[in-house]
Amino acid sequence: MLMRAKLFSPYWLPVWFFGGTILIGAFILHLDASHPGGSLSFVDALFTATSAMCVTGLAVVDTGSYFSTFGLDVLLVLIQLGGLGIMTFTTLIIHLLGKHVSLNDRIAVGQSLLRDPSFSLPKFLARVVLWTFFFEGAGAAALWAMDPVGFAPYSAIFHSISAFCNAGFSLYSDSLTHWAGHGGVNSVFMILITVGGLGFYVLIDCASYFRKLTVRLVRKRQAMPKLSWHSSVVLSTSLFLVVVGAVVFYFAEGAAGNAPADFSEHLWTALFQSVTCRTAGFNTVDIGNMANVSLVFMMLLMLIGGSPGSCAGGIKTTTFRALCGFVWAQFRGREQVQLGRFALTQGALNKVISLTTMTFILVAVGTMVLTALESGDSSYLMAREEFILNMFETVSAFGTVGLSTGLTPLLDDVEKVTVIILMFVGRLGPVWLLSALQSWQTERRYKVPTSNLPFG
Repeated sequence: MLMRAKLFSPYWLPVWFFGGTILIGAFILHLDASHPGGSLSFVDALFTATSAMCVTGLAVVDTGSYFSTFGLDVLLVLIQLGGLGIMTFTTLIIHLLGKHVSLNDRIAVGQSLLRDPSFSLPKFLARVVLWTFFFEGAGAAALWAMDPVGFAPYSAIFHSISAFCNAGFSLYSDSLTHWAGHGGVNSVFMILITVGGLGFYVLIDCASYFRKLTVRLVRKRQAMPKLSWHSSVVLSTSLFLVVVGAVVFYFAEGAAGNAPADFSEHLWTALFQSVTCRTAGFNTVDIGNMANVSLVFMMLLMLIGGSPGSCAGGIKTTTFRALCGFVWAQFRGREQVQLGRFALTQGALNKVISLTTMTFILVAVGTMVLTALESGDSSYLMAREEFILNMFETVSAFGTVGLSTGLTPLLDDVEKVTVIILMFVGRLGPVWLLSALQSWQTERRYKVPTSNLPFG
């Protein structure tokens, strides 16, 4: 009875539901009805289902030409479930059935989505669904209006859902390179990617802020509204990363001679890549031909990812901001790590350090495994170019980004399984999995004597 309670604790439910949904999706994608034009091995079907459910976008086959409409519909369902979070759907179903949600479930969902265990779950879930369908519908309508041929109704809906959920799946083999200089199409995709990567709490908070601001402007007696601390940190950090990324890509590609001749197209491609590599996976340039400086900086942005409670992966913007605050506090000799108007607790710092450490360990192990399998018998001179490609693939999988230099279709089955594990862990988050494992442990009732070691 105790083991059953541990297996189905709030921390383990997302693991089972994500894993179960991926397996169901893999079996359906393996059917001939999903790909009538050719065969698809179960490993490839499992890879595709994991990539869709984990909203990654890495593909072993050309999505638009290989899968039937039925297969694409299955991918859309997996992307939507993965973007919103299978736990959100599960809890919504429980409420609709009139079931009782325990306090532990309530706290677990709150920590996962809002970092606030006291929110109103039914209202929050309703807002999540409404916001999601609103942005996806608006995005699809805008894409269809701008290019009715390139984005026919089905294509517009598919790309809009894929963009908002930060999945990166495209019906075109070259992704969005055809629209590299199209300001309107670029803007729609960047808005969808950004909104989907900010987090539902931030969206709801921003809507509340603008509503209060409108009331203040009309009545002129209301107090000036404020965004929450969480939203302020997320928005400022996200804006900083987008601007810095665009500047780096603009000059790096220009110095390498990869920049388009047209100034506006160069600017759009730099800005788009800065936005998309924060876990979206679309591209308007050939990633394999980008400069090494750009690839390295893209890996940094992919590791950071989006924000908590969003469709994005990575260690999240708040973690990155906390790390920067921690380093800055050390330089200034401060004990507290202050971010804006508040300081972080020691427990929050411990989680930040644990998350960052586990992320680097997983990325390092994944890179070494892929490198050993890809070029383990090659000399250094032959393997050094493959190393950065393997690291890029590993970071892209763990960050659930989906960008690739072209390596994904060339992976063998063992390498694909490695990438599948990275996508799965990256989508759930290493801290969540660590918490799930810790839920099985019993806390020690004693403490070991403490001492100091020299460091640095």
